[in-house]
Amino acid sequence: MAVIGSDIRVFQDPEALSQAAAAIFAETANQAIAERGEFRVALSGGKTPERMYALLAQSPHRELIDWHRLHAFWGDERCVPPEDLHSNYRQIRDILLSHVPVPLENIHRVRTELDPGPAAEDYARVLRRNADPPLEWPRFDLVLLGLGEDGHTASLFPGSPMQTTRATLAVALQGEGRQSWRVTMTPAVFNSGRRVVFLVLGAGKSRIVASVLHGETKPDKLPAQRIQPEAGELIWMLDAGAAANS
Repeated sequence: MAVIGSDIRVFQDPEALSQAAAAIFAETANQAIAERGEFRVALSGGKTPERMYALLAQSPHRELIDWHRLHAFWGDERCVPPEDLHSNYRQIRDILLSHVPVPLENIHRVRTELDPGPAAEDYARVLRRNADPPLEWPRFDLVLLGLGEDGHTASLFPGSPMQTTRATLAVALQGEGRQSWRVTMTPAVFNSGRRVVFLVLGAGKSRIVASVLHGETKPDKLPAQRIQPEAGELIWMLDAGAAANS
């Protein structure tokens, strides 16, 4: 098995998965706040977690969390203005954060108004200011990740740097006739998390799920295989379609 030690959970449909993911979010938040006084989460953009975020913004989940003690970070971000429709920050702000009482100073977005390299350096400084020594970044209570059909996660794409101890990278992608940029946290940051959760929906992801979880270990081609928490819990949450080949 390529990804060892993971807890694989299969749900009947996207709604059941989203409900379970919202419950894990609330449970993890409450445990972190009880044990350490705050809850630090690395959020994921994209379509898959949207329903979970919407559930968290509503009763009963909204009342289950002490939002004043939540610190929100982004696992990766597109280098677009923060009000752009493709911004992960804007997506999560509009669906979740604008509906719950998280203090503005606890929302740690990537400053995408900077150029990509400086934006990555700036976000590394943000992580250092919130670090858990000897780490140079927070040990996140919860890391949320997705899975692309090419095996990427966050903005760690096939061929991305394998050996790096840096907290963040500026990543250039070539597509649709143009080069686009993203800032991403690195596997070192994700792998220090206390609980790391992959959310994967749809039959279109079933082949890549099987390759990542059960296929040959090829982390250069399947970056999601690089996510192996060193002293934390790894959970894969799949709907029936995504689990069809596993």
